[in-house]
Amino acid sequence: MDTGGSREDPYWLGIRESLPFTGNRMKKASSAKVRRWNSVRNAVVVALVMTVTMPPILFIYSGHLDLDEPAVWIQSTVAGLGARRRVGEPKKYELLGGLLPPGLDDQSCDSRYQSVHYRKNMTRSPTPYLIMRLRQQEILQRRCGPGTEPYTRASQRLRSGQKNVDAVDGCSYLVLLSHRGLGNRILATVSAFLYAMLTDRVLLVDRGKALGKLFCEPFPGTTWLLPLDFPLKGYKDLGEEAAESYENVMLGNNTGPASEHRFVYIHLDHAARAANRLVYCDDHLQFLHRVQWVFLRTDSYIAPSFFLNPVHQKELDRMFPRKDSVFYVLSRYLLHPTNGVWRMVTRFYDAYLKDADERLGIQIRVWDGDRPFQHILDQILACTAQEHLLPAPGVAASAGGARARPPPTHAGARGRSKAVLTTGLDGWYHDSIREMYRRSPPASGEVVSVHQPSREEHQRFFKVKHDMKALAEMYLLSMTDQIVTTGWSTFGYVGAALGGLTPYIMMKPKNRVVPNPPCVRSMSMEPCNHGPPYFECTRKEYHKVFHTGNTVPHLQSCEDIPWGVKLTEPMAYKEA
Repeated sequence: MDTGGSREDPYWLGIRESLPFTGNRMKKASSAKVRRWNSVRNAVVVALVMTVTMPPILFIYSGHLDLDEPAVWIQSTVAGLGARRRVGEPKKYELLGGLLPPGLDDQSCDSRYQSVHYRKNMTRSPTPYLIMRLRQQEILQRRCGPGTEPYTRASQRLRSGQKNVDAVDGCSYLVLLSHRGLGNRILATVSAFLYAMLTDRVLLVDRGKALGKLFCEPFPGTTWLLPLDFPLKGYKDLGEEAAESYENVMLGNNTGPASEHRFVYIHLDHAARAANRLVYCDDHLQFLHRVQWVFLRTDSYIAPSFFLNPVHQKELDRMFPRKDSVFYVLSRYLLHPTNGVWRMVTRFYDAYLKDADERLGIQIRVWDGDRPFQHILDQILACTAQEHLLPAPGVAASAGGARARPPPTHAGARGRSKAVLTTGLDGWYHDSIREMYRRSPPASGEVVSVHQPSREEHQRFFKVKHDMKALAEMYLLSMTDQIVTTGWSTFGYVGAALGGLTPYIMMKPKNRVVPNPPCVRSMSMEPCNHGPPYFECTRKEYHKVFHTGNTVPHLQSCEDIPWGVKLTEPMAYKEA
């Protein structure tokens, strides 16, 4: 990552495991400490070898360490080796109620079966029908995916420009193109997967520069990565003006039988023109069924808009009786961090979050620039106070700098620990909250610790190490018990929805003034679709603006973006 040597965190990146990580800027260890750590490392190697032949109860490391992190590293490494020594099929609960297929190589993707140990029980369980459809999709991916004869023939036809090839080999394809930031791409990937299942297409994902280093292969016995030798030239540059765009094919001069087009490009960016959004409607889906190759570009969570199509309603009802579970369930099936990312997650969690009685995630995104703002900090503190997420600070430190002693409290409250995980590009908010509790410990006697994995200062698109850190932080947020997110932020949407958490959403400030209220409880764990269609499929009057947020009971306007829509569970929302 282009952050400069002084800002790159070897512990977080897993480059040099010998250096400890803290939430602050790292200082170079002295040569004496390095030598001392090398001796500790050698002792660890010997101890690990001993664990192979000695009973676990005899493995007790006794030594004198100046730093806590090496001991944590020893503990987590031993636990990790134990997990990797697991033999045979994963246990039933590790398959998430049948959501995950058995028989995959768990050593090549530790997170697939280990993540269940770091999260609460599944907030929403998959239905038997959804599990059946997932197994059918896996069969389709294997039969028609890269390396198969049907894929080779389909690629050759695409290269040659051959037309009239609908339903050849019974294989059709949806290619998802990389677009915008990591949060956007994750939302787009889950949406595209659902669309592929609804339309019986093989999902292939443009790998960009980072996808293969971020996520494991989700489908057994095949790949979802678009091959590097894909025959269509210039596909990454497709846009709304392309002759093959959905708008031009359907409504422009290129209108004609679907079989006359070797592919169709669907542009569903949040700012896409209304004519392109007609793709959500039923008769146009019948049109696309006759096209073997479909390319999709979106930066949004477009899954809620599929529920507007009468053609899909019965299928979606069978897959998701609870409409507020779509992203959560599909992401638990589809998205598994690679071992490199997963090591970042588990090391940080084990070192700083695991032993806390309660974990609170605070996801911070500033829209007015990269520098810190006091009103953003005030909003965070106002939200956590309003919702009783953090204990009130005690008496401030005296002018002389001595820390005030908190008043006595009952034994039950004293000693209870709360770990606060903050994520954001700037570390000032983390430092300010931590310093507040250092100077003014909670009067309740609770112990509050504040941690932040990284401070990148600027967002960097399609930078591998930057994306790996960002993904690790999303998963860490998903492992908290409660979460505060920033409105409009796809990063926050993903962090909450991955964990099945209903977030407290901080509203976007106006004129740099803390809004009232500073945050609201979301009506569901589902992400918001920033660019829904503004017409009903039954009308198809795309020139007339019509907000679809209340057309069906399980679609509601988003709290943070009034023109957006999100999936909810009506009864659960009423009860809340």
